[in-house]
Amino acid sequence: MVTTVVSSSINNQIVDETEVIHKASSGFIEANTIKVDLKHLKDDCIIPVFSKDNESTISHYQFINKAFETVQELFPDFSPKEPEIRVSHVIKGRIPSAIGKPAKELLEEEKTIYYERCAFLIELHQAKENVNGNSLILSVGGVRSYSQENLYSKKSVEKFKIFIGYQNKVCTNLCIATDGFSNEVRISSIGELHTDMVNLFSNYDRIKHLGMMERMSKFYLNEEQFAHLIGKIRLYQHLEKSEQKLKQPFLLNDGQVNSVVRDYFNCPNFSRDDNKNISLWSLYNLFTESNKSSYIDNNLERNVNVYEFINYLVYSIQNEQPNWFLPL
Repeated sequence: MVTTVVSSSINNQIVDETEVIHKASSGFIEANTIKVDLKHLKDDCIIPVFSKDNESTISHYQFINKAFETVQELFPDFSPKEPEIRVSHVIKGRIPSAIGKPAKELLEEEKTIYYERCAFLIELHQAKENVNGNSLILSVGGVRSYSQENLYSKKSVEKFKIFIGYQNKVCTNLCIATDGFSNEVRISSIGELHTDMVNLFSNYDRIKHLGMMERMSKFYLNEEQFAHLIGKIRLYQHLEKSEQKLKQPFLLNDGQVNSVVRDYFNCPNFSRDDNKNISLWSLYNLFTESNKSSYIDNNLERNVNVYEFINYLVYSIQNEQPNWFLPL
């Protein structure tokens, strides 16, 4: 049987944010990204076009600015923070008069850039909750990757990803539920993007989301069960696709699983306790922490996946249901 430990209080693992030292200043996503601001995207970056008809794409600036306006519209009593923006895969160019000039001799005004991939987060600090001793801030955000567009064709619908959920301020990990994420928003105008944001943000059930995260703290794995879980996760990654379809999906890669194992022992906030047990809330945060090394274009999918995976474990333990990943 899997050990079930029911805590008498959801705040049994209290972390003082003033004392947090483990990656407390890191971004909500890391990988190979850099931090930029909205002004830089607006003033310093060109806007890619669809080459067959020279129609412009919806820029990263337009995307983020529309999200900020939508947040202000839907949450008039809150004061959203300025967007935190991370970008990657810079695309460099030059103006026509600099053709043939060696790159090292280019002047700044002769260079052009834009970023293929962009992710952003907007925090609503007035919507602050305490879950399992951690401060969580309601946040919205999105992802855009021009790699998903065929820029060599005529203008067509463009793809975006948007989310609403929470950020754990202890570690800046994102906590996103299934109903707070839209994987493929396909639109042809900024107005349609606004409509999709309104629909997602309005239909998100944050009370249910908070309750599901609180429930995670009531269930624990001992060291043997944790080791069994990690072993099965490693097996899962090498199963035939047909076999994987019969299991609960798990999207983190091998390097990220290594990070989870390391932090199981060493993370000052979410490691195992003195009895070598780890709560599923702590395990969830080890998963979301390791996911911050994912590239922008698959980060959100993996974040939602580990939320579903942990709740799958919770359900299985609580109801003593057969589970391929855990011994019952």
